[in-house]
Amino acid sequence: ILILLKIMCYNTSVVMSYYTALLITVWLALGLLFILVSQNKRIKKENKGILFITYSFVGIAATAEWLGLILNGQPSTQEWLLKLVKFLDYVLTPVAGGIIILQFRTKIPKAIIFSVFGVLFINLVFQFTCLFTNWMISIDETMHYSHGPLYPVYIVFYIAIIIFFGVGFTFYSRNFHRKNRVSLYSILIFVLVAITLQIIFSVRIAYIGITIGLIALFIYNSEFTQMVADEKIQEQKILITTDPLTGIFNRYAFEKDIRDIELTENFIVYSIDINGLKVANDTFGHTAGDELICGTADVITDVFNRYGKCYRTGGDEFIVFINSNNDEEIEELMANLRDNADKWKGTLAPNLSLSIGYEKAIDNEKISIENLISLADKKMYIDKNRYYVEHNLDRRK
Repeated sequence: ILILLKIMCYNTSVVMSYYTALLITVWLALGLLFILVSQNKRIKKENKGILFITYSFVGIAATAEWLGLILNGQPSTQEWLLKLVKFLDYVLTPVAGGIIILQFRTKIPKAIIFSVFGVLFINLVFQFTCLFTNWMISIDETMHYSHGPLYPVYIVFYIAIIIFFGVGFTFYSRNFHRKNRVSLYSILIFVLVAITLQIIFSVRIAYIGITIGLIALFIYNSEFTQMVADEKIQEQKILITTDPLTGIFNRYAFEKDIRDIELTENFIVYSIDINGLKVANDTFGHTAGDELICGTADVITDVFNRYGKCYRTGGDEFIVFINSNNDEEIEELMANLRDNADKWKGTLAPNLSLSIGYEKAIDNEKISIENLISLADKKMYIDKNRYYVEHNLDRRK
């Protein structure tokens, strides 16, 4: 910046070459944004239009500022033309900052939107009035312009837009996590520093700062949109694989996993079934039956959750996969499951009884997981038959 300031003091042609290069850079960057937005299928058509308008205003405002510099001090320049160019500069420069807020219109209070456009409208009326006076700029006989006595009013409008821009950004950032807000505030601070440097030192870098800020904002929004999409996919995946009644894995997850699981010697399958569910449904109602199913899921997850995965594969049928090479632990888990089931008490269903069977891969050489599950099921049904015999119940009823 210091080198550029020194050059500007001694070589006007170099200065204009610098500003021309700056303007070309701004338009090239904005053109890149046009392409990126038009090719982004995740951006809605309406939002694309707003982004295109935003980029166009930034480019036009930067061009108006550049034209003011080009025409300043040119003897052949008409006074009305220089005033018109400066009018566009002073109107479009705040608009370039204010219109960015349109991107966040659904995320910030409408009062801020109305306030921003209220300030922009008042500035438009004020600048139009100044076209016929020397309030904003005064032009001497050599066609050099200088700031008029009411130029500070324009600065107030400009600062007001910056403040509303910051407030709007703050409201917008509330839609994101803390780490996301840090990124948003960094973009805002970057743009504000560029604008402040231009106001204080009259170094025309505001538009390059605004353009870089727009690029950063596009990158940020694209990343956030992808993050939201990933979260939705994850939520849908959880919904697809979760049993809505019990909250544990469902039959879909079970069938998917048995296709992917590679059996090891330590692999164990537990098959679990509720005893007397039909009796509970017939006696206490289906709500009581649902309570038994949910109670069973709670008992199973309490015992097995840190060892493996639990599935509800049917109405009252549950499967558990674990890995263990400790026979005592395997038996202890089954004993804990029975003990927890005996202790369970429901609101509608008075008690819970389970039939349990398990099978170990190590006892069945070269067996498939489907056959291992089938063997565990057979042992569960043996246990169920024993339950009905001990309680003198007719299983068909």
